[in-house]
Amino acid sequence: MANNDPNSYRALHRPRSEFASRQEYLEHELSIMSPRRWRINLPLRDYRFEAEDWVPAMAATIGKIVMVAAIVAAFAAPLGLPDAFVIENARYEMLIAAILFVVLFSGILIPTANLAGTHGPLIPLVPIIVASGGHPMALGIMIGVLGFTLGVFRGGSLLARLTSDGVCGGLLLFLGFVGITSQIKNLYTWADGFDMGYLAFTVILATIIMYAYLEHLGKRWLAIPLGSVLAAVIAFTLGAPFEFTTEPGLPNLNPAYWWGEDTGWKLGLPELHHFIAVAPFAVLAVAMWSPDFLGHRAFQHLNYPKNAKNVVMNIDDTMCVASARQVVGTVLGGANIASSWGTYIVPAAIAKRPIPAGAILTGLLCIIAAVWGYPMDLAIWPPVLSVALIVGVYLPLLEAGMQMTREGKTAQSAAIVIFSSSLVNPVFGWSLTVLLDNIGIIGDKERGRKMSNIDRWIIPTFVFIVLCTIMAGVGMFPGIPAIFESFNALH
Repeated sequence: MANNDPNSYRALHRPRSEFASRQEYLEHELSIMSPRRWRINLPLRDYRFEAEDWVPAMAATIGKIVMVAAIVAAFAAPLGLPDAFVIENARYEMLIAAILFVVLFSGILIPTANLAGTHGPLIPLVPIIVASGGHPMALGIMIGVLGFTLGVFRGGSLLARLTSDGVCGGLLLFLGFVGITSQIKNLYTWADGFDMGYLAFTVILATIIMYAYLEHLGKRWLAIPLGSVLAAVIAFTLGAPFEFTTEPGLPNLNPAYWWGEDTGWKLGLPELHHFIAVAPFAVLAVAMWSPDFLGHRAFQHLNYPKNAKNVVMNIDDTMCVASARQVVGTVLGGANIASSWGTYIVPAAIAKRPIPAGAILTGLLCIIAAVWGYPMDLAIWPPVLSVALIVGVYLPLLEAGMQMTREGKTAQSAAIVIFSSSLVNPVFGWSLTVLLDNIGIIGDKERGRKMSNIDRWIIPTFVFIVLCTIMAGVGMFPGIPAIFESFNALH
């Protein structure tokens, strides 16, 4: 029995008082855990709750409110649906994620799977999807089916294995820099809206000083809660406008309401032509998972001890859970596009905590925020939102990218992936640089020689051609009209 196993977590656990520092205790916890895949994992027997688990839980809840609301709003705007619909559907999505997936899967059944979050990079494409005749349910089902297929056949692990540290580090640098600049721009736009541009400068400067001091103390994992509180206090003190508008309550829980012809989305159920319209976008969404998942797992490798391999995020498990969450959430009436939950896994890795304990706390906070209502208003308030994303996601992305690209060989690949990502997007940059890196044109040439021909150039070439065809079809290459739209116009 597990209780008598001398190598079990319960047998190997030692109290905090036996360690010289808190960090040593947390690293020992990570090294002795042996999560049970597709079996029940319980607190005290398989893991423990620690104070540090509240940090990723709070960061994930803030990020979830923001990202889900952004996805729903992107669908709702071209369909002419009001803001009240956006809030209600976002609250519904949070309950679906928390009750059915965050706690059940990542917290209990598959603690090696990161939480199923929101596919932020796809938000700009949503209006194009709607304009192309896409249907939210058709898109969600196709993404779920494609993602589950890739996860079951371990396609995610294969793509991760083919991606070098240089390519992965370059992606982190690109995403981190773009994210920081966009959030600073958003904060200035917000402050300039009521002629208080200096407020944005003050909040950002205070955040920089706070983050630097936390780095000095070795307490960087506190950046999200402290940064959010600091931003809110400064904004309130300087007179920034804010009010609570979302009242406590439950959203409509009836899927028939959401997919009715005269209620909810007012679209009815999708037909065959809806699935055809969203097919290229679904393939693109799933293809974008690999670089996203790689970046998230990199934080665990950089912050966990080397003997903590059992608790590192499994890419294929994460793909399967995200796919299942996608299909179930869509069928029930939500519009969320699923992916790995970055605002959870990044601060969790920095705080040296495994996935399951914080996942349960995240589910609890999401339920409270969705039912209570008022926390949603505070989480999407621009100063709180921007600072939380900067210190919780984008700054750590930059730091991790720099750590992975210290050597000259990795720096070559990183430079090319940043260059090509700037030209089109991270999917193009990742797929092109993986091809160039593996065949030995750039990066570590010895690495490519040790690979089989299939891994070295056949798979990377196939992936690059497929992704370029899809991106050209939906009009993602600058200055080049969408091929699929041109084809439809001719017919």
